[in-house]
Amino acid sequence: MMKKTFFLLLLVITTLIASILTSSTTYSLELKAEGVTQLESVLTNDPMMRGAISGLSVRSASTGEILYSYNGETSLTPASSLKLFTAIAALTILGSDYTFKTEIKTDGKKKNKGVLKGNLYIKGGGDPTLTIKDIKMMAKQLRQEGINTIDGDVIGDDSRYDTVRYSVDLPWTDETAYYGAQISALTASPDEDFDAGTIQIQITPSQKGRAPKIKLIPSTDYVIIHNKASTTEAESEESLKITRVHGKNEVMIEGTIPEDKKMMKEWISIWNPTKYTLALFKKEFAQRGIHVTGNYYSEITPITTQKLVLHESEPLFEILIPFLKLSNNTIAEMLVKEMGKVTHNQGTWEKGLETEISTLDQLGIDMNNTVLRDGSGLSHINTTQVNTITQLLYKAQSKEWFSQLYNALPVSGDEDKLTGGTLRKRMINSPLKQKVVAKTGTLTNVSSLSGFLETKSGEVVIFSIILNHMDDEEKGKIIEEKILSVLQNWLE
Repeated sequence: MMKKTFFLLLLVITTLIASILTSSTTYSLELKAEGVTQLESVLTNDPMMRGAISGLSVRSASTGEILYSYNGETSLTPASSLKLFTAIAALTILGSDYTFKTEIKTDGKKKNKGVLKGNLYIKGGGDPTLTIKDIKMMAKQLRQEGINTIDGDVIGDDSRYDTVRYSVDLPWTDETAYYGAQISALTASPDEDFDAGTIQIQITPSQKGRAPKIKLIPSTDYVIIHNKASTTEAESEESLKITRVHGKNEVMIEGTIPEDKKMMKEWISIWNPTKYTLALFKKEFAQRGIHVTGNYYSEITPITTQKLVLHESEPLFEILIPFLKLSNNTIAEMLVKEMGKVTHNQGTWEKGLETEISTLDQLGIDMNNTVLRDGSGLSHINTTQVNTITQLLYKAQSKEWFSQLYNALPVSGDEDKLTGGTLRKRMINSPLKQKVVAKTGTLTNVSSLSGFLETKSGEVVIFSIILNHMDDEEKGKIIEEKILSVLQNWLE
């Protein structure tokens, strides 16, 4: 699934960096007076901050001492910086080697000539990284078991989690977006970014006046495409609009695409990911020559079944790579439900978040003034303080899995997608390039950045920046980099 050699090499490098951060040597860092003046100018007088609220916390990575704090105890909406809470809680509760299992089971028996007399159950284990490649492999393994006919039904079991598909504050406008996909314990991803519960739509222009060509990844008839778009002359303006009908898997493609435009890709969330995954299995069974006499539907797997095929995900520390580097919301929410299932036998947001809060409390993090409504940071009602985030990262340094957490954070200006992540296009032509290892966060009118910074003198500090009520959240990226530049130059 992933390139293990690359990850092992990266892990060795980041383990060395992490060991430096957690070494017993203490550094006496200080933000020089000119740096304080410059910071206050950015935070209070910059025109891009007019009407906005900012929080900044800077903490020594070696001693935990707060070196600078501005609105450090003010509750702000952190956006995807909240994923740090989810990741650290999951590493603590589940462990870095934790894996997710998807099973094919049966309540029947194999008869002569490859016939399985009985039902086949596909039992979801909450794997947020199950792909079409994995489904193909499971179908292949079933065929290798000598089964060519299932004389019964094929049943999808998503009962590990509850049937609440959306977190409490998900805006209706995000329902069809890839980052707002429905949550199910049996779901599938179209690629190895692991946007579970979505389908990729590829749109290629045709000749002028004709409809563009549409391709679905993975190929499936579970989604119906209504292609009302047209191809226009070269160098004209592109105006494609892609929407999904509420409650259905009908996708409308409207607008125009110029004939000289390269192929465009869009990811759309699926209605009912459990049935979607069943549809993918149905197609693979047919392609493998496995005939099913019955129907496909959802139900709970009986206790008295036997396992035929087992698929196991990569360990959690590898799943953290796409989770944090690419800021994957679906992984976040599935981790929350998994924590609830493991600790309370209830795969719900309520029990998962309850477990997360109590676990972080036990780590020594003051969670009294933090409000968690989801695991991804998508809710505007989530609130925390920048001092809490830097405290969280400071405490995490003492854990055996810290190097794996650090390894999963985006690296500024590194253009490799699985290294730079959401920071790969930022700070490229800057002294900050590869000096910032941090989690990004973006919502409408919100921008955040929280992690580690290497200063000009070579020391490492922990920082958290949260900007709320921006008139344009993209301006927040500029403010963040201004702040980091000051810190890099004036912390000595």
